[in-house]
Amino acid sequence: MAKVCWPYFDPEYENLSVRINPPRVSVDNTSCRDCTVVKVDSVNKPGILLEVVQILTDLDFIITKAYVSSDGGWFMDVFHVTDQQGKQITDGKTIDYIERALGPKGHTTDGMKNCPGKRVGVHSVGNHTAIELIGRDRPGLLSEISAVLANLHFNVAAAEVWTHNRRIACVLYVNDDPTSRAVDDPNRLSIMEEQLKHILRGCEDDDKVARTSFSMGFTHIDRRLHQMLFADRDYEGGGVTTEVDYPPSFKPKITVERCEEKGYSVVSVQCKDRAKLMFDIVCTLTDMQYVVFHANISSNGPYALQEYFIRHMDGCTLDTEGEKERVIKCLEAAIHRRVSEGLSLELCAKDRVGLLSEVTRILRENGLSVRRAGVSTVGEQAVNVFYVRDAYGNPVDTKTIEALRKEIGHTMMLNVKKDPASAKAHEAETSGWAKTSFFFGNLLEKFLA
Repeated sequence: MAKVCWPYFDPEYENLSVRINPPRVSVDNTSCRDCTVVKVDSVNKPGILLEVVQILTDLDFIITKAYVSSDGGWFMDVFHVTDQQGKQITDGKTIDYIERALGPKGHTTDGMKNCPGKRVGVHSVGNHTAIELIGRDRPGLLSEISAVLANLHFNVAAAEVWTHNRRIACVLYVNDDPTSRAVDDPNRLSIMEEQLKHILRGCEDDDKVARTSFSMGFTHIDRRLHQMLFADRDYEGGGVTTEVDYPPSFKPKITVERCEEKGYSVVSVQCKDRAKLMFDIVCTLTDMQYVVFHANISSNGPYALQEYFIRHMDGCTLDTEGEKERVIKCLEAAIHRRVSEGLSLELCAKDRVGLLSEVTRILRENGLSVRRAGVSTVGEQAVNVFYVRDAYGNPVDTKTIEALRKEIGHTMMLNVKKDPASAKAHEAETSGWAKTSFFFGNLLEKFLA
């Protein structure tokens, strides 16, 4: 068994190293015509790869290639990135944000005060209470959750919802409607928690089926959702997931081999490429206590090939079949959690208490099941994105979409999008918005202005 331990980092020495050798960041639009090259050279420290990937992912960049080397005391990384339209990153404010977030100022609290991280959507929302929920998924559950919050006069400022293997994980940011401040009344929080637990339990009496927690601080939503589902052991749902949920085109091929020369375990992932794939994989490896020393990321048409040279934090490689199988299952789950092949509904309306409850109720009444959702608030406007299927997991038919248009089209803007994989064959149907794709990162300019 290879035993090469991760070096101990003394906090004071690490801060001194950063001061003496501050991170160097380069944003280059001349080396490649079809992408922007972001280079980061920095003193190595645990978790730095996830930190860098997280920042790029929060900007909704597409990482087409990446080369990572962090064996020893220095971290060197090269990313080839584009925007969601496949173009170079040319906006001056965005480039300035990258340099500040990844550079020396990104390692100090003061330097990042004005830089929005993906703590709520892509930006932070003033005073709030964060609610975390996890339990067994069923059709209409999100509608019931949002109805409870509306009845208690809590406004949902932002939220992310993921489902996988019949489990649901939510992070919601709410504030008190009358005061627009965080909810700090223990009695109201207790009532909310009990009602939400009751809904999540459904017909089950076991308290382990549902869990809620409350936090007054910020958290990175995507990473937290991965952590919640990982702790819930959603990766063990073998036999539950059907081919309807994840078609063959999304079936990843994951292998774990041994690199004898350097004493690494090599994790290779081949699957259909998509946005935020690298973040999901690095996040899961980090949360499983594995350290990435080297990595090579590339995209070949619609498919991605990612290779990671890893060891456990104690310096050991993956030597048993049980360890390898667990890594493979966890990475498969991480890849599938964000997959939503089918239809997305993007709605924009003036924000108000009960808006999410009303929208999810309409979806439920039309027989739609929400597989993933994102809720964000910009000023007085609420932007909701729902990835939906019918109650049986099948694609949504045209009649249902037309019924939705008639019911909500007069009160809010609705954009209906096909999955990107089928976008070439079928143009996205639109009503009220132009035929463009919506991403939370597009809202970033409003906060950098």
